[in-house]
Amino acid sequence: MPGENLSRDEAQERAALLSVDSYDVFLDLRSAVGEPEPGAAAGEPRTFRSVTTLRFRCAEPGAASFADLIAPGVTAVSLNGRDLDPGEVFDGSRVRLEDLAAENELVVDARCAYSRTGEGMHRFVDPEDGEVYLYTQYEPADARRVFANFEQPDLKAPFRFEVRAPEGWTVWSNGVGELADGVWRFAETKPISTYITAVVAGPYHYVTDSYSRVFDDGTTLEIPLGAMCRKGLAPHFDADDVFLVTKQGLDFFHDHFDYPYPFGKYDQAFVPEYNLGAMENPGLVTFREEYIFRGKVTQTSYEARANVILHEMAHMWFGDLVTMVWWDDLWLKESFADFMGTFANVGATRFTDAWITFANRRKAWAYRADQLPSTHPITADIRDLQDAKLNFDGITYAKGASVLKQLVAYAGQDAFLEGARRYFKRNAYGNTRLGDLLSALEETSGRDMAAWSRSWLQTAGVNSLTPQVILSAEGRVAELAVLQEAPESHPELRPHRVAVGLYRREDGDGPLVRYARAEVDVDGPRTVVTELAGADAPALVLVNDDDLTYCKIRFDEGSLATLRDALGEITDPLARALCWSALWNLTRDAIVPARDFVALVLRFAGRESDIGVLQMLHAWANSALVNYAAPDWREQGEALLAEGALEELRLAEPGGQHQLAWARFFADVASSETDLQLLQGLLEGTAKIDGLEVDQELRWAFLEPLAARGVADESVLAAELARDDTASGKRHQVRCLAARPSAAVKAQAWAAVVESDALSNALVEATISGFGRPTRRDLLKPYAAKYFAAIDRVWAERSIQIGMDVVRGLFPALQDSPETLAATDAWLAAHEDAPPALRRLVLESRDDLARALRGQARDIAAAG
Repeated sequence: MPGENLSRDEAQERAALLSVDSYDVFLDLRSAVGEPEPGAAAGEPRTFRSVTTLRFRCAEPGAASFADLIAPGVTAVSLNGRDLDPGEVFDGSRVRLEDLAAENELVVDARCAYSRTGEGMHRFVDPEDGEVYLYTQYEPADARRVFANFEQPDLKAPFRFEVRAPEGWTVWSNGVGELADGVWRFAETKPISTYITAVVAGPYHYVTDSYSRVFDDGTTLEIPLGAMCRKGLAPHFDADDVFLVTKQGLDFFHDHFDYPYPFGKYDQAFVPEYNLGAMENPGLVTFREEYIFRGKVTQTSYEARANVILHEMAHMWFGDLVTMVWWDDLWLKESFADFMGTFANVGATRFTDAWITFANRRKAWAYRADQLPSTHPITADIRDLQDAKLNFDGITYAKGASVLKQLVAYAGQDAFLEGARRYFKRNAYGNTRLGDLLSALEETSGRDMAAWSRSWLQTAGVNSLTPQVILSAEGRVAELAVLQEAPESHPELRPHRVAVGLYRREDGDGPLVRYARAEVDVDGPRTVVTELAGADAPALVLVNDDDLTYCKIRFDEGSLATLRDALGEITDPLARALCWSALWNLTRDAIVPARDFVALVLRFAGRESDIGVLQMLHAWANSALVNYAAPDWREQGEALLAEGALEELRLAEPGGQHQLAWARFFADVASSETDLQLLQGLLEGTAKIDGLEVDQELRWAFLEPLAARGVADESVLAAELARDDTASGKRHQVRCLAARPSAAVKAQAWAAVVESDALSNALVEATISGFGRPTRRDLLKPYAAKYFAAIDRVWAERSIQIGMDVVRGLFPALQDSPETLAATDAWLAAHEDAPPALRRLVLESRDDLARALRGQARDIAAAG
């Protein structure tokens, strides 16, 4: 990463000086196939030719600036017809430009490298058939790995791409393409930022459809639709469902945005070894291919895919049509897209309960991120590109979306959407800052958006809301108040629009139902809910009922006792999900002991009807055991979870999605000889659970714990790969191999990730995942010191994506002791001048470790 960073100050200076008229980019990708070019030294990257013609204006003729390019070599550079010496003007990441004219033409002929890290032009060789597939991924600043440019979001321009590809390939880009004389030529784009340009090329399986919309004025919008994946995944590709959600989304956003989709066609590419969930390239959205399901999955997976499709589609307006000036205002696109993904899922698709998933799953990400030492306001202070890369986080996405959901309750949905419509129309194809959106929303809502923004967008931290109930002598509510607290590190108390729900048992001993509800504006440390005075005494008080605001829900003692006895009897699925989320936060905050949370899951999870909530409970129970339970109770807790999971697995509806979820959870926690023998039997066909189909994906899910426990050895895993000799199978095998309980295996996995860069990003991720299985913490102990000795070098030498994967994934979290905490503090003290992004990652891991130790102490205390 040396020399590749770009600061906000540099970007501002360049934007004040330059404006860009157009890009013409020619890429010769024929080198993607066959042997590397003659003369290439061993270890040198495979390269392709990239020729960029960049036309731009300069406000101060005679001034100097630079273009961005990360490439192994540059063949030629010319500026305004004047040849420049590449050795003098190119330093590996920038092309120096001096004595600029009022109008300029820059031509850069470069050798750019194919990527194996998912950054730039990624090249993937399918082990199943040997076919080569290419795709680009740029955000925030990797277009410069493919063509010379001005890599910042506010220097927008139209782009024309031309691509020469291997014979028989198809190439896609943002615009419509045609093949003539062996070259794919693409229609000029609208003015867009560099990071959302895209190229996908290869022998992809491609399916087409179309969307048509007649507007009120009688005009018709026709959008060609396409969807693609590797040929090996074609038998599993349910393109009809992808197109169904796509059309539902286009209808929904046209209904609500009153601005026709502006980018012509709409292709969606599901690509291999993808680092993200998806990317909103206009006209050519890219997704991780794991959204094509090779085996049976629960409805949660289909809902998640629909949410991502709609999230990326919302970006066509929020982010592509109107783009932030700099990454400080990343939330202007990501928070809105995250909110709109769920808003559209509920409003347009079959996933009408998606707000439950949002409350239970998405907000958990936000609550965790907002309690880390690296938490930041939604509108963040992004000093440079490394800061930007790390801010694609739970604050920018999930907290931002949560706050927007609260804004809709505060300002009204109609006013919110009208503000969005005005924002699009005023700023189409331009760049904006926070104030541009707030002014539009203030006009339409009549609310003081500046005050709202100060509280919600420009401060960090999460508030806790706790009910305080005072009963009269007659057993009625004399007064009910909501107490608001904030952590010392971020003491801001905020205005919250909340619903407070009162619950009691129906007919004395029936299910828990809501019998009273009041909406109130909570402001300050104590707010009385006058509307609920005189109500019957509640068994449960739920602040933030209906999930209107962003807060940590707390309970009074009576409500907590009710949940311990009757959580599964709450009839409303959203209220139940909110209670589970609150209890998980109490566990993470070392208020509820981990063993108590595990007991609640064992007692009530079997009654959970919402499959997404159930799968989240499984993940939380596992995390409680691994991170927050007393070390000497873990073995007992694991046995209890395995016993409970197997019981629910046998009770679940045969062939149903709950059965599948319990089967996967059982595999996660199976540890006894009997449990492992059952997994083996299910794999070999000697054991059977009625209705449970052990497909290939479930086979790998069963094999991983068997490998981690030393039951499935290398030969078993090799045989399974032979059975599933695909890219997905290879990732699973690599994960299982690294999970085996052997010192030699752990040493080999460590060396493959830390000492070598031979593995692709997907196999780095798989290796780290297997290496870090918690079954044999003793085997990982030697790597704590090695981690702190290695991360400086890894961060300096590897791409930022791989650096993030290694620093996060290999942190010695399972060596959960004060000694590891002290070693982390020692590294931080000795590396005060380390890159801020690296320090942030280590600080976050330290915080997770300290939280785990507090949770363990609480669990030990609970044991007496």
